[in-house]
Amino acid sequence: MVKAAGIGIGIGATATAFATPAGAADAPLTHPGLLHTRADLGRMAAKVKAGARPYAAGFAKLTANRHAQSGWRPNPQAIVYRGSGTPENYRILYNDIHAAYQNALRFHVSGEEAHADTAVAILNAWSGKLTRLEGSADRFLAAGLYGYQFANAAELVRGHGDFDLGRAQELMRNVFHPLSDDFLTRHNNAVVTNYWPNWDLTAIACVLATGIFCDERAVVERAVEYFKHGDGMGSVRHAIPVVHEGGLGEWVEAGRDQGHALLGVGLMGTVCEMAWNQGIDLYGYDDSRFLKGAQYVAKWSLGGDVPYTANTRRKGAIGGWSGSETASDVAGVDPTMTRPIWAMIANHYTKRRGLPASYLTRAAAKAAPEGGGGDYGPNSGGFDQLGFGTLAFTRDRVEEPVGGPSPSSGGSRDAGGVRPHASASPAVGGDLAATGSGDAAGWAAAAGIGAVAGGLLLLRKRDRGRRGAAE
Repeated sequence: MVKAAGIGIGIGATATAFATPAGAADAPLTHPGLLHTRADLGRMAAKVKAGARPYAAGFAKLTANRHAQSGWRPNPQAIVYRGSGTPENYRILYNDIHAAYQNALRFHVSGEEAHADTAVAILNAWSGKLTRLEGSADRFLAAGLYGYQFANAAELVRGHGDFDLGRAQELMRNVFHPLSDDFLTRHNNAVVTNYWPNWDLTAIACVLATGIFCDERAVVERAVEYFKHGDGMGSVRHAIPVVHEGGLGEWVEAGRDQGHALLGVGLMGTVCEMAWNQGIDLYGYDDSRFLKGAQYVAKWSLGGDVPYTANTRRKGAIGGWSGSETASDVAGVDPTMTRPIWAMIANHYTKRRGLPASYLTRAAAKAAPEGGGGDYGPNSGGFDQLGFGTLAFTRDRVEEPVGGPSPSSGGSRDAGGVRPHASASPAVGGDLAATGSGDAAGWAAAAGIGAVAGGLLLLRKRDRGRRGAAE
């Protein structure tokens, strides 16, 4: 990534910092076009109406979440603190954003206007009051995570008559984006490798979401360029520094701990999905390097053995204390740890692209039906992903043929409007999933688990209704 001379680059200046690929500058951005397109939303609604598996179970998971209720009332704050400061109130922000997203998603599936109105009320309340994010270095995490999530919720209601789109865009430009942009430029004045990949990835997600939501093509390209070539640990070759024989790509943060590795994979998948919906193939970049890294983390998280190359990174502040830290081996795992990250990634590679990825499908089956914020505990880690992938990302068939060259620089659609196709280099008898169960079996398991879970959710709701009537 090209760095500004000692200062953060604001949204208005990024056009001079990064060249936009020829042919991309004038291409309109797609709306809705962050994690969900119009076709995605239509598919969800049709599948749920038909009672199709596993969509129905995914929708039951959504409707059971307390954040997805039209009675949710926002509590906007002028200043949000994370890590330090008084009051440390960032929990209010992430709970409200997830309520906005879940209500907006529920509206698109069910058509119930009350949920759209609730989402709009939450987002308008925050865009009318929030002025800045403060705290320790964790303020950069707050900007990245809650920035990309706010944009996704807002993208789902951008056409609503009561939604203040301009004010929401200004919130992204003036509050969330500047911190994420500055982090990618200066890394909090630290040595560039001081921060593990997930820090960069939160910032990339926010910058990309800002560019799309605010129709700033140069900002989109800035995020894409950093993903490919950035100096920090979140760029794809630094997050996945080694591709082992057999096709597994070592996720560097697996040497830290499982939770942060899962966070990183979820964030990289989020970046790839948002880019894909704008015609930019980061999923397939560098011979589908992300597929190899995601397979590695999925296998490891399922309890499988994976190789790890010792990694030493420099730490400390520029001009101040410095040192180093070495991760010598992969960290231990808890096979019961679950995050709602797998359905989106697995469906892209196996259904859109027709590539083998059985560790991903097994992880997705295990997590199905995926929930969202509020389903994975009350702490911030349970709100790092928007979730509901079983509902949102399950696909029926291969949507794009496999073959052709890996994406060219810029990764945009070619002159014919078709994404460049990527090769994952599957070898007969030795593909990425050679030691795992087949993808078909994995998806069958996901559908079965989803059906059971959906039935249980419906039974619980009916039981609560009976108890309520009795009381």
